[in-house]
Amino acid sequence: MVETSQHRGGFMIAEAAGVSDTAQGYVDSPGIWTKEQVEAWKPIVEAVHAKGGIIFCQLAHVGRASNKGFQPNGQAPISSTDKELTQQIRSSNGVDVAEFSPPRRLRTDEIPQIVNDFRIAARNAMEAGFDGVEIHGAHGFLIDQFLKDQVNDRTDQYGGSLENRCRFALEIVEAVVNEIGDDKVGIRLSPYADFMESGDSDPKALGFYMVEALNKYGILYCHMVEPRMKMGGEVCECSQSLLPMKKAFNGTFIVAGGYDRDDGNNALAENRADLVAYGRLFLANPDLPRRFEVGAPLNKYDRNTFYTSDPVIGYTDYPFLDEANGDA
Repeated sequence: MVETSQHRGGFMIAEAAGVSDTAQGYVDSPGIWTKEQVEAWKPIVEAVHAKGGIIFCQLAHVGRASNKGFQPNGQAPISSTDKELTQQIRSSNGVDVAEFSPPRRLRTDEIPQIVNDFRIAARNAMEAGFDGVEIHGAHGFLIDQFLKDQVNDRTDQYGGSLENRCRFALEIVEAVVNEIGDDKVGIRLSPYADFMESGDSDPKALGFYMVEALNKYGILYCHMVEPRMKMGGEVCECSQSLLPMKKAFNGTFIVAGGYDRDDGNNALAENRADLVAYGRLFLANPDLPRRFEVGAPLNKYDRNTFYTSDPVIGYTDYPFLDEANGDA
């Protein structure tokens, strides 16, 4: 991962670091809840800083998107609900089938501990040298399982109304802001996505409510996934827009989801975003900004290597522009 971090500059987000031993659901996914993990992150962060980059740690809890094999003592995954996820193919090779165990609905008195896990993880991230944290509130993970009314079937103060469903996310934001400062905190949201069976009946209202509520905490940015990425994979035709959320949010508004060079430039020129995030294109093109600048062709990404355990294949084996042209 140090090698990967040295290939990229600008603003990076280290994806989905688990906040506790109940937060995991993927093979080889990182964490940020132990001292050993903090120490392991330090050379990675230092490599980014040595290249003049900025790196935030994305704090995550997968909730019900897990199984007993990932959980301490083989316990059930935790969630806002006890509704089980159906099996899913997690990669495009048709082989990686995700098996989910029936989740356990968190008791109301347990929720403050999860909030505290995010707070401690944020503190750990700062100790590791990160420039800030991004709270993962998207794509069917635990926070999203509270936000979305197609998942959240609670009858306590964390379920039912829009205000109640957003309470858990905002309590985490408040705890993290109080721990490390509002200028070091962002959040990722996907109100329009149905990924991991986490859809909402009124995504526009959900997204708008969240950005207005986030203004109270003065966080650095809101990173929102475009409505056209409804299932978290390929771009689909869509008439909805994130513009109302962008206009309502007081901080930096980052958009993500299916952007290419021209689309990203247009989003900035038309004031639909302050920043545009790139994932798949950047993974396959370690010099993506340069390629965009000179209009060079892009390496094509290979989905089959997105989540492999190999430290090189799919991570650091994509050529730079000079290498691709045979100049180096």
